[in-house]
Amino acid sequence: MRYRDIVPLARGLAPLRTAVVHPCDSESLAGALAAARSGLIEPVLVGPREKIARAARAGRLSIAGHELVDVAHSHAAAATAAGLARRLRVEALMKGSLATHELMAAVVAREAGLRTERRMSHVFALGVPRVDRVLFITDAALNVQPTLAQKRDVVQNAVDLAHRLGLGQPRVAVLSAVETVTDTLPSTLDAAALCKMRERGQITGCLIDGPLAFDNAVSTKAAAAKHIHSPVAGRADVLVVPSLEAGNMLAKELQYLAGARSAGIVLGARVPVVLTSRADSTESRRVSCALALRVARAAGG
Repeated sequence: MRYRDIVPLARGLAPLRTAVVHPCDSESLAGALAAARSGLIEPVLVGPREKIARAARAGRLSIAGHELVDVAHSHAAAATAAGLARRLRVEALMKGSLATHELMAAVVAREAGLRTERRMSHVFALGVPRVDRVLFITDAALNVQPTLAQKRDVVQNAVDLAHRLGLGQPRVAVLSAVETVTDTLPSTLDAAALCKMRERGQITGCLIDGPLAFDNAVSTKAAAAKHIHSPVAGRADVLVVPSLEAGNMLAKELQYLAGARSAGIVLGARVPVVLTSRADSTESRRVSCALALRVARAAGG
């Protein structure tokens, strides 16, 4: 599957009623409206009415006909949107022009009622030039230094997303700086443990290998040069990073230096959360909404 295939996968599905949280700049508002025009979402704009109207005027956008919930500021917008999801008034959340931590604090709050038994994690879907498939990177936005148990959930969330996009058995590479297990690099120990967890059925629905350095994960030539033989090496679909810092740098390097197109979503909550950067394009936001729609409808939403 390629990046350009993601939006067509959502065609024919009923639009997702989505709380767009604090869309108070023209970029985030334009992204939500573009997704609405594509039939992906039915936006509910949550934020200060005058700021949203000002963003619409600045971007020459029309918000006529879209529901707007007027609240005083971004913190209230996040809490209100989480409340709408808890009461089943919306089926998804979408980040506008507020900080990630502000939105996610409202989502993970116990009173929001949006937690599940699964750890929440973020997945980037990247269309990288010269790569013949979507690359999924996780977790590059939420979990700073995940434990082994948390990494298990991070992996399973990404695998479940791949399944809902039609990938039968995604190949998962657990990344580190080297491809051998050593106690001087804790990420290699976690990688080895995750592989064993897959053997024992604690992770399901995928092929997994690690530790793998980035080159061995995505390049068959590099894997062959280092005599690494596995069904994952050189052909990974999902790249599991050791920390948020590593994942964030990897994703942004691919975007800004390799020209990758990106989309982003948070999984593990009761509703999908479209979580893009404030610097992301309208197209990135639209594709992210397509991911959310597939996740929600494939889950029986």
